[in-house]
Amino acid sequence: MNYQTYQPRPELEALINFYWTLEVPFDAKNQKQKIIPDGFIEMTFNFGNPIKRYISDSEFVLHPRAMVMGQRTKSYYIEPVGDVDTFAICFYPYGFANFVNTPLKSLVDKETPLESLFGQKPAKELEEKMVQATNTQQRIAIIEAFLLKKLSNPSTIDQIVRTTIDVLLASKGSPSIGRILKDDLSKRRQLERKFAKQIGISPKQLGKVIRLQSALNMLLNKEEDNLTTIAYANEYFDQAHFIKDFKEFTGINPSAFLGNENMALSTLFYK
Repeated sequence: MNYQTYQPRPELEALINFYWTLEVPFDAKNQKQKIIPDGFIEMTFNFGNPIKRYISDSEFVLHPRAMVMGQRTKSYYIEPVGDVDTFAICFYPYGFANFVNTPLKSLVDKETPLESLFGQKPAKELEEKMVQATNTQQRIAIIEAFLLKKLSNPSTIDQIVRTTIDVLLASKGSPSIGRILKDDLSKRRQLERKFAKQIGISPKQLGKVIRLQSALNMLLNKEEDNLTTIAYANEYFDQAHFIKDFKEFTGINPSAFLGNENMALSTLFYK
């Protein structure tokens, strides 16, 4: 697997975490790969062969060639049918809402073709330009020109939402919403509504994903191999709480994650 990341230009770095590319030559021995929620929204362009997303053990749908994957609340399996050649934009949780009018709740746990968000003609023109580009730097320039043209006023992201996300990211997802709002629980319903529109999932769901991401980083980068220590470092109640959340998102125990062939792609992303 050849996985690379690239930083956005300064005008977009508050909204885009990074760009990434992935190239994987086809191998009949390759296993299905489980994709784990990470708290980000991604726009992807597939220049290689089609990619399956399994909706059951045997049933699948094919990814659109150009799409947006909204917030994910559960893991799922993907499987390329040939060579993989992908370019993607990884938006911060509050970043993508600046470019569309669609409530992000409607994008959760599914792939949405670009034409459904930007219109058939603009989406087709963008996809054609991306396909015709000869290297990654050209593709970055094309997508940045498109996004800067689309960019709405950043003030459309309500301050209460931005503050909540900033705290969750800085604290690796651990504080309760009550602590974030300094126990002003009268704002909770307002925050829930704004998150559904601008982020796609609830503050609690996003916090759980960010916290799991932090624990996964510790596990994969071998910062700590004791599950109890990892649990407490990420403010889980105890090891049992950590394992419960881990299984909720991945379907397996932390000890079974390492070295699992179905987790090779997720391991690459999280490292």
